Amino acid sequence: MIPATVGQLLAKARKLRTHLLFAQFGSSYFTTARLSNQISKPHEKNILLMGPPGAGKTCVGRIVGQKLGMPVIDIDDDVLERTWGISVADKLSEIGGDGFIEEEGKAVCNFSATGSVVSLTGSNPLHPDAMQHLKRTGVVLYLDVDTEDIMQRLSRMKVNRIVGQDAGVSMREILQYRKQFYEKWLDARVLCGTGDSVEDVADKVLRTLGRYEDSESEMFISTRSQKSNDPKFFSDVVIEGLAPDGGLYVPKKGFPKLEPSEWLRISSMPYAMRAVAILENCIHPMDVSPVELSTMVHHAYGQNFANKSAAPLKHLSDNQYILELFHGPTASFKDLALQLMPQLFAHCLPQMCNYLILVATSGDTGSAVLNGFRNLKDSDRERIGVLVFFPEKGVSEIQKLQMTGFQEGNAKSISVLSDFDFCQRSIKRMFGDSSLIGHLAVEYGTVLSTANSINWARLLPQVVYHCSAYLDLHRNRTLTFGDPIDVCIPTGNFGNAMSALYAKQMGIPIRKVICASNHNCIISDFIASGEYDLRNRKLLVSNSPAIDILKSSNLERFIHHVSDGDGNLVKDLFLNLERERFFKVSETLQQKINLEVQAGWCSEDDCLRAIREVHTTTGYIMDTHTAVGKVVADRIHDKTCPLVICSTAHHGKFAPAVLKALQCQNIPQDPVEQLDELCTIGGREQMHEALVKCMRDSGNYPHKICHADFNKLADEVETMVQDSFLRVH
Repeated sequence: MIPATVGQLLAKARKLRTHLLFAQFGSSYFTTARLSNQISKPHEKNILLMGPPGAGKTCVGRIVGQKLGMPVIDIDDDVLERTWGISVADKLSEIGGDGFIEEEGKAVCNFSATGSVVSLTGSNPLHPDAMQHLKRTGVVLYLDVDTEDIMQRLSRMKVNRIVGQDAGVSMREILQYRKQFYEKWLDARVLCGTGDSVEDVADKVLRTLGRYEDSESEMFISTRSQKSNDPKFFSDVVIEGLAPDGGLYVPKKGFPKLEPSEWLRISSMPYAMRAVAILENCIHPMDVSPVELSTMVHHAYGQNFANKSAAPLKHLSDNQYILELFHGPTASFKDLALQLMPQLFAHCLPQMCNYLILVATSGDTGSAVLNGFRNLKDSDRERIGVLVFFPEKGVSEIQKLQMTGFQEGNAKSISVLSDFDFCQRSIKRMFGDSSLIGHLAVEYGTVLSTANSINWARLLPQVVYHCSAYLDLHRNRTLTFGDPIDVCIPTGNFGNAMSALYAKQMGIPIRKVICASNHNCIISDFIASGEYDLRNRKLLVSNSPAIDILKSSNLERFIHHVSDGDGNLVKDLFLNLERERFFKVSETLQQKINLEVQAGWCSEDDCLRAIREVHTTTGYIMDTHTAVGKVVADRIHDKTCPLVICSTAHHGKFAPAVLKALQCQNIPQDPVEQLDELCTIGGREQMHEALVKCMRDSGNYPHKICHADFNKLADEVETMVQDSFLRVH
């Protein structure tokens, strides 16, 4: 039986999630007294502390056991040595490393305990049967301690060799090798900062345990609600996309703030591991386990990105840096979210129906969504369709070719004889059309969702690259952690700017976010005046079409953020925008806005001039959106701290405008020839090979063009569902 409404479907999904929580942790696994931040004794389940030798598992276990009033068991002392009747060191000397792991595993498999804090050995995770046996008894916490701290502790303990360390293999190498096993078995990570004491680690263990009980900290609310009577978890909001009251989902208690010592740990990691460490703090492990999240992240940012750093930071001139966000498969910053978001979406799906992802795009989102969902495994693609609407005359020719190549199976694009705002407004209207929603659910077992940045899973991965940019500046010794930076972002829908503000909330010292507009400057006008006025304002075509937006969806999240979560205010403002096409914030709120963001806009001539001047002085070729950011930053930034300019797309996607800026004579009409010309000017190292391949492979695909009529777009949605999914009757 297919549920008739999205609400019924998601209620069933939440019920299933509750059953899973109960099955793993029992009815009252952890009870946290919030004011004292202490945890009472868990019922029956064990707390299993896992980590490498020197991580402090034994000492931490004693502290945790004492604070919780729980028995403490050390596998080395209380299990192995009692079982064998000799010391662990003597047993290792007697049978050697390989034999030791097998004998250790057998002893652990015969061990049983309940309601205890258990400190594992560093080699327990190397024996699969032993770890499966242990995991069934409780929760496994990985004490992820800095390698340098471990090396110092082992040196003080005069340990120069550990189990499995062959001749010629250094201690550092064997510790690195073992990490894969710890990552395989963890239920939750305890990220330890550089220099953390065992007392610090024990406190983090208690906070990690408390997170399981404190479900309110993991809840999401609508920007338009004062409080949530219907709690939403991460898995709920990923699937729903838009809240039932028309608002956008945000974390009820905001983002977790990491300690400086934790950021210093993350600073030394490659991009994918940074993403795992950051996102684990933002996604409850019962929604997406750390093991599953790590797999998704490494799949997203692996071979799909031309640069191993995924989002490299490059020095431009003086104190300006370019954050290159275009190294993904479709050459825009959207890839950094949309190589991960489809995996999160598929993971969170209830099993009883199909989903159609509706997307409005001003250019870059469309191809990124189509590419990201195409890369899902076959079983997921059978249940998930993607339909993209884009303005026929509001995207570049290369952007159009990237999208119109998707015309088969469950991924299609349709152009609309209107602008982006009409496309986005129509999709929002569909989500509020109970007749359409009910019809698709009953007839086809299909639910609508979205992959625009109104969807939380689209916005969240973008927080990572803002954090990563700051960490790169620290790692390159441009600054000391705690020194401020400013960030300049070409801004249309405000999602990228909002993700930078969320990075700030997590503890990254971002002083100001500078929002850069083209001549569709409604955002910069609003920030300057406090008035959001759509009356008598028409969307103008520009050389930077990705920010050709008048109705900025994520501005709603920003107003919610600066108003300290005043859902009633947000609701009133945006309902007034719907009715009157206008709202004005109070002077007090405008002052708060100006503490967080600055804004400016750039003319078309200034945009092209900036491309030419930067290339002349540095040899670097910017795209048109990056140039908008550069122009505004040069006008506004006070140069008292480093400035990161987000380069949101590769210049090849806007080849005609860039070639014009570089004063190229006789600009070719063919997109492939345009890219070849840019390659001649900038060199092969500045070209995006995946973009070139896409253009060479793209035929002159016919694509459907739809009139600017809501009913016509709704018909296309039903046709897509009919073509993709069977009727349920």
